[in-house]
Amino acid sequence: MNPTIEAEGLAKSYGRHRALDGFDMVAHPGVTGLLGPNGAGKTTLLRGLATVLPLDAGSVRLLGRDPADEDQRLQIRRRLGYLPQEAGFHRGFTTFEALDYVAVLKEHTERRSRHEEVRRVLDLVGLSEVATKKVRALSGGMRRRLGLAQALLGRPELLVLDEPTVGLDPEQRMRFRDLVSESGTGRTVVLSTHQTEDVAAVCSHVVVVDRGRSLFAGTPTDLAAYARGRVWVDDEKDPRALASWRVGSGRYHLVGDPPSGAELVDPSIEDGYLLLLGPDRTRSPA
Repeated sequence: MNPTIEAEGLAKSYGRHRALDGFDMVAHPGVTGLLGPNGAGKTTLLRGLATVLPLDAGSVRLLGRDPADEDQRLQIRRRLGYLPQEAGFHRGFTTFEALDYVAVLKEHTERRSRHEEVRRVLDLVGLSEVATKKVRALSGGMRRRLGLAQALLGRPELLVLDEPTVGLDPEQRMRFRDLVSESGTGRTVVLSTHQTEDVAAVCSHVVVVDRGRSLFAGTPTDLAAYARGRVWVDDEKDPRALASWRVGSGRYHLVGDPPSGAELVDPSIEDGYLLLLGPDRTRSPA
């Protein structure tokens, strides 16, 4: 099966700041998570993949097409759904009107079928009951779900989601995870996050991003295995550990190079992630 996304050597600078620095990535149908700290380059990458930001260097193919070509870029956009960090809906529109307006922009010209599609995605994200409510009256979590709804219009083959769980409460987050896992069947979903639990819950593939580069690409299980033999528990905090925190039992969970005789435990995705980032990017909680 041909990959949905093929990116090689992507670069983007803002003045002296290099947001992407030779970034490589391949994504197939399923859910791929971009995991990295704030400022790692995730948003710049996703804006590039969504064809809204021109990159300085590198090559990328999306859905078998070259976004640098104007005609092919239009073909990509017709098959792509994008959730930016700020969706920017007109606050005077109702929820239904906001989605209907986006649907028109996405070339859904037949009124009846367009309205059916708007109602479908409203139901998917649990906003049918507030369809007549003004956008300005929606909570932050509702506006985030509205942003996801507009990305789902037209059943796109490629979904690009930037921090989709920000502002969602635990119940909404669970609903989102279910929706994304279903959305990843037969299509490609790329989502950015700094929450390892989101990756564990919905992603079949994960890419760790830092300083504009890919540090790791593989399955969530592979990422956890990166820390095998380097995670232990103890009654005392060890200052030599890369990261440590007190767990519910009162003991400390430690990540790094264990001392002789340490009580090793199975690693998690978060443990592998912390080790990949290294000591200069990892802060041990108090």
